[in-house]
Amino acid sequence: MTAKQSPLFLGIDTGGTYTDAVLWSEEGGPKGKVLAKAKALTTRHDLAVGISGAVDAVLEKAGTDPAAIKLVSMSTTLATNALVEGQGGRVALIMIGFSEADLARDGLKTALGTDPVVFCPGGHDVHGNAAKLDLSGLEAVLPELGRSVSGFAVCAYFATRNPAHELAARDLIRARTGLPVTASHELSAKLGGPRRALTTLLNARLISMIDRLVAATEGFLGHRGIAAPLMVVRGDGALVSAAFARQRPIETILSGPAASLVGARHMTGLDDAMVSDIGGTTTDVAVLDGGRPRLDPEGATVGGFRTMVEAVAMRTFGLGGDSEVALEDGALTPKILLGPRRLVPLALAGMVHGEAVTAELERQLRAPNPGRMDGRFAVRTGVPDRLAAGLTAPEAKLYEAIGATPLALDRLLTSNAQNATLNRLVARGLVHICGFTPSDAAHVLGKQANWDAAAARLGAELFARRRDGRGQAIAATPEALAERVLVTLTRWSAEYILETAFAEDGLDGAATVAHALVQRAVDAHPGIARLTVALDRPVIGLGASAPLHYAGLAALVGNGCIVPEDTDVANALGAVVGQVRVSAEARVSQPKEGLFRLASGQTVRDFTDEAKAIAAAEADVRAIVAERAKDAGTDNAEIDVATEFKVSTIEGQRMFIEAHVVAVASGRPRIAV
Repeated sequence: MTAKQSPLFLGIDTGGTYTDAVLWSEEGGPKGKVLAKAKALTTRHDLAVGISGAVDAVLEKAGTDPAAIKLVSMSTTLATNALVEGQGGRVALIMIGFSEADLARDGLKTALGTDPVVFCPGGHDVHGNAAKLDLSGLEAVLPELGRSVSGFAVCAYFATRNPAHELAARDLIRARTGLPVTASHELSAKLGGPRRALTTLLNARLISMIDRLVAATEGFLGHRGIAAPLMVVRGDGALVSAAFARQRPIETILSGPAASLVGARHMTGLDDAMVSDIGGTTTDVAVLDGGRPRLDPEGATVGGFRTMVEAVAMRTFGLGGDSEVALEDGALTPKILLGPRRLVPLALAGMVHGEAVTAELERQLRAPNPGRMDGRFAVRTGVPDRLAAGLTAPEAKLYEAIGATPLALDRLLTSNAQNATLNRLVARGLVHICGFTPSDAAHVLGKQANWDAAAARLGAELFARRRDGRGQAIAATPEALAERVLVTLTRWSAEYILETAFAEDGLDGAATVAHALVQRAVDAHPGIARLTVALDRPVIGLGASAPLHYAGLAALVGNGCIVPEDTDVANALGAVVGQVRVSAEARVSQPKEGLFRLASGQTVRDFTDEAKAIAAAEADVRAIVAERAKDAGTDNAEIDVATEFKVSTIEGQRMFIEAHVVAVASGRPRIAV
């Protein structure tokens, strides 16, 4: 790199369907310049394949020496998609000081599913005083758990006030099993044990997935001679180092959408907008206010679970180009239903596997009557065998029957029980279902042409001959069915955007109102009451398919819809223009009059003077956040410290209750020299 040449930045976004890459330079004005962009299919069995396909194409287009790249930054929707689809590794949850009744709170029992849980006596009170810890029960089951899970999640009662018991359990598990362990105090300083346990559980499930992504990316960069730091986008839009993200993968939920918000603001210059990003698996809707994304103060909600992860106030819906197309049950005139599950589109399966897919579709079309499993296939995802640990006998038998080539479900399944077993394998991330999707509909109508249109049309023919409640085919032609699917997708997109707007305004029943308004807008006979609605700001449409699916959106939301030129790589672009931002917290409480207890990091200390306790807290968080900023990937962070006091006044006397001290460090990521 010459003295006059600006450093080059490589942005990568690994989505559920595509991996995007963009090469960007700070030259070319305040927005910089996109030198090249490219896409490749995300290859879940080996993520490095998709990454190398996208990045190699970018380097070739730009004619750039890989050694000229000084920073690589990556966003991903893999963690978000995994939670939306109910996927992730099998983990053991260790609850210290909790009872079984606590599982019923905050959706923890639902999230746990069939994964094992171990209860141990112990924990602390609100002031950090310890109960007696007994890990003998955990120690007894560790040999068995070590063989059947991919990681552990540990949550202790009031661990945010004293993490000693979590640290003891963590050290024991690591020593006996060597498996990854997530402790709840490492992820959040907030109170609320069950929700903190939920966040920790989800983090443990995601570790292997994010670890594989980072390892694949680092391996590829090494092979290409790119000796640049690797950064990852967090859910609040900030950048952190790859090593940081590996330990806290839960913080990458909404990483892709957060990066897209940064990219949307960068590309359009709009300070106030609704941003709707449609991908293969999800649609993510958020609000830009004053040039910054709104953050969710209560923690990100993904896949129906409210976590303690600070992230953009993003509403994630299971609607995308690869959403499962289904038919409403039991209706005379059934509606088309979309998602939330992602399928491998038949057009994509046909392109990759050829005759193995199209021959089966043709066989099913020759049958005199439509079959319940027509147009559906099962195929292994190609994840490492160790992630299949803990399968039941029926699951293992069915998994053995499924291979790397799609197998038609009407040949694979012989009972309803097997269908339930297959769904469990899909939820574990071991198997993909191939079937008809909006991407296939776009291929049928000639609006998309990157995969096998013939396979898509065969799938549309099979779906179109399904019967309604009167025994009639639901569509006269494959084209009519495809048009109906795409219209439904645009309509649902409008509903989700309006639902997000209503929810941000604090209105109850947001989904019901949004559905009614869009229904009236598209119906030929809207009814006696005329209802209209208009957003106060335009919509920025992001995603490769946004120009197609959002073409009719403006009329449904009452404001303009802007689709930027580089909308197809908004996430990858947002990944390289962000900043590192990390925080640290400490609390000072008063267990008894005259005693001030400081809990910061992994230490608890007592003081007899309030001012000294507060000064120590501020010094602690400043030191902790400075170290975290270095770990997160910046060497020149600016640090701001804020202290919030809770006090009361009794007979004119000030009474100290608690102090909350927060330090925030931010700065541009370090680049290679």
